[in-house]
Amino acid sequence: MPSVQSILDQKQERVVSIAEDQTVLDAARLMNESRIGALVVTRGDRVVGIFTERDVLCRVVAAARDPAHTVMQDVMTSPVACCTPQTTDDECRAVMRTKRLRHLPVVDDDRLVGMVSIGDLQQITQTAQEKTIQYLYEYLYGDRV
Repeated sequence: MPSVQSILDQKQERVVSIAEDQTVLDAARLMNESRIGALVVTRGDRVVGIFTERDVLCRVVAAARDPAHTVMQDVMTSPVACCTPQTTDDECRAVMRTKRLRHLPVVDDDRLVGMVSIGDLQQITQTAQEKTIQYLYEYLYGDRV
């Protein structure tokens, strides 16, 4: 069973985070520049929340808040569900399905070390299915595709 650590090893990306006292406008610009849909909100090194595209729509735009004067701590989702590098992909999937999440910050000793998305988990599933198909084909026909 693949762990979150194996996902992070493949991604080799840095996690983009924002301080809780920064504005929604700062967050939107950072998300656009980084081409991502979620930011981890931090207080120092500690994860205190998450801010997603959905939060922008529901808590800022629909609430008619000024993004230049609204700070993260007022509109972030908190508390945030997190996982550890030892968490299995199935456990992540279960949490995401149950809580209807698309992103899980990864923490190790209360320190942010990564982010796992539903797309990362789908990639693992697809790779496993492709390997199974290849093995079955070789078993049935005796040669490679």
